[in-house]
Amino acid sequence: MQPWPGGAEDSHSAGHAELILYWFRQALARKPTKMPVSPESALSDVSHPSSPDSPPSLGSSSEVSPIPAPSHGSADGGGGSGNSGNSSGGRWSKDYDVCVCHSEEDLAAAQELVSYLEGGAASLRCFLQLRDATPGGAIVSELCHALSSSHCRVLLITPGFLRDPWCRYQMLQALSEAPGAEGRTIPLMSGLSRAAYPAELRYMYFVDGRGPEGGFRQVKEAVMRYLQTLG
Repeated sequence: MQPWPGGAEDSHSAGHAELILYWFRQALARKPTKMPVSPESALSDVSHPSSPDSPPSLGSSSEVSPIPAPSHGSADGGGGSGNSGNSSGGRWSKDYDVCVCHSEEDLAAAQELVSYLEGGAASLRCFLQLRDATPGGAIVSELCHALSSSHCRVLLITPGFLRDPWCRYQMLQALSEAPGAEGRTIPLMSGLSRAAYPAELRYMYFVDGRGPEGGFRQVKEAVMRYLQTLG
């Protein structure tokens, strides 16, 4: 194949370059067509450019509002009607602070204990079956509801408690409601020797009901310690 003569080759190269330059100028002169921009896409376009390693930014429709943490009631029980706003957690997540389990013959001692716990600055909320159970409610369902609705359970263990099959049911139900939860089930032993202490509670320390206060102060302190762990 013969080479182009010098003049023709130069003329062809110059014409080719002028054609390329012409089309390049035409491309620069054209204005890009703008797409309609919605407010949602505008917000996302203004955001900082994301790298492949960074998570995608959220648009306005996916905005996550912070959820305020619930404030908890104070341990002194003061709150009154304002406690309804704190029902989502802490002490006010349950209806009662203490459920007192006792035999029928120990009702007077149970009432004395409840009066002590509810009095003073602590103002603990107590469940006493004969006082607080719903009239007409089934005994078993009322008891189970009281146990599940209470932070702590006090077992008033006496000779009458051990003789009563219903009290044994209360004890086993209290243990099943909170297995292994330290500080929630508090045995208060009164009028019994250590040898008579129920075998089901041998892994728990008990409050000795002997003495001028009958162990009431120790029970209240144990309940208050547990309530303080709730925040």
